[in-house]
Amino acid sequence: MRNLKLTVALATLLFSVVAQAHDYTLGSLSIDHPWARATAPGAPVGGGFMSINNAGDQPDRLIGAAADFATEVQIHESSMADGMMRMQHLPDGVVVPEGGKLVLRPGSYHLMFVGLQRRLVEGERETVRLEFERAGGIEVELTIEGPGEQGPHQDGDAMEMDHGDMSH
Repeated sequence: MRNLKLTVALATLLFSVVAQAHDYTLGSLSIDHPWARATAPGAPVGGGFMSINNAGDQPDRLIGAAADFATEVQIHESSMADGMMRMQHLPDGVVVPEGGKLVLRPGSYHLMFVGLQRRLVEGERETVRLEFERAGGIEVELTIEGPGEQGPHQDGDAMEMDHGDMSH
């Protein structure tokens, strides 16, 4: 019985360490579960996703990113217009509102990995360096999910950018 309790305790500890290892903090920003979809062999582009929460009293801006597995990393926004999905490069980045969050998800804001140097393989991890206007830079590990995944923690409430309380 003692060994079972020890095994459960160690498993619980390991799970909590693993769970925490995939969330990052940079100043007032917290980055939750960065991930990307697996890509097919020879695919020229891939997408990266995550939630970025801003507990601060000033907005910040995701202004860039870099990865050794892509020639370039761009910030994009996908949207529906006239029944067609359109994707737009946002060279000035995107705002992470004060007291709010920015959700990068399929079909909305996302990182676009252009000129993939290697395939993104399900179950592996890849490193991306994010650059913020105020908070600076941070390296995060993307978990590579299945090719059709919509991502963890993606529910109806996370579909739009949450601007927080904009009344002040």
